[in-house]
Amino acid sequence: MKKIILLIALSSICNLVSAADEPSPAALAGSNGCLICHNASQKLVGPSFKSIAEKYQGQADIQKTLVNKVRNGGAGSWGKIPMPAHPDSTEANLNIIVAWILKGSPAN
Repeated sequence: MKKIILLIALSSICNLVSAADEPSPAALAGSNGCLICHNASQKLVGPSFKSIAEKYQGQADIQKTLVNKVRNGGAGSWGKIPMPAHPDSTEANLNIIVAWILKGSPAN
């Protein structure tokens, strides 16, 4: 019984450590180049994350659509300036970033 409790405790500690090592969505957005053209609340070259969240709020399957748009690039949704493709960004990272943007890019 003591071994089981010890294993559960060690497993919990390992999960906490690995979660702490994962970069935040904001850090992923920075390392994937999103923050070069986007800001959480103000338009830069591209729309603010807040504007993106508001525009797509409640739309079905928007997560997948936006991940594809970020990966492949696009133009016309927000004006004449095209968004470059980000083919080197991983699917997992893009899903984390897009989900974070759709939540309004919260600080935590």
